[in-house]
Amino acid sequence: MAFESDSITKAIEEYFGQLLQDAAEGSILLRRKDVAAKFGCVPSQINYVLRSRFAPENGFLVESQRGGHGYIKIMHLTFNDVDEKISHLANLVGISVTDQEARRLLVNLQNRELISARERLLIEVALRNQDENSRTLFDVSPYKRDVMRAELLKKLLTGLTLQ
Repeated sequence: MAFESDSITKAIEEYFGQLLQDAAEGSILLRRKDVAAKFGCVPSQINYVLRSRFAPENGFLVESQRGGHGYIKIMHLTFNDVDEKISHLANLVGISVTDQEARRLLVNLQNRELISARERLLIEVALRNQDENSRTLFDVSPYKRDVMRAELLKKLLTGLTLQ
């Protein structure tokens, strides 16, 4: 079974997605080399799909062990209470976040229906680094600006979560 790079990535993503949908406990356990053999690709292609499509910001947690008895465990993240959700969001943001990382995270949160499109746009406007006159609102070093953006993003997301 040979695929082009883009179509194989999509096929592997859909395969994992279907397995997760069918799994009663919200997680699946696979062997990387078995999946690679099924799709006729190298194991690094499986790693790429896991990193790009099944990352925490997309609502997943991946455990992996390499080697002869290696495995991949993909878990769909769910939250039992508001505190878990807030903790997850804070961990995703981290201590520093660039404008591009913040936008990507907000799009992923909207796709996961953790925030609405309107909430995403309002947060993006609040985090925007430039005003109408193209002057920097946060007149500090780039690192300090990213730290301030992360703190503001965490506060905004926490406020929305507590509603």
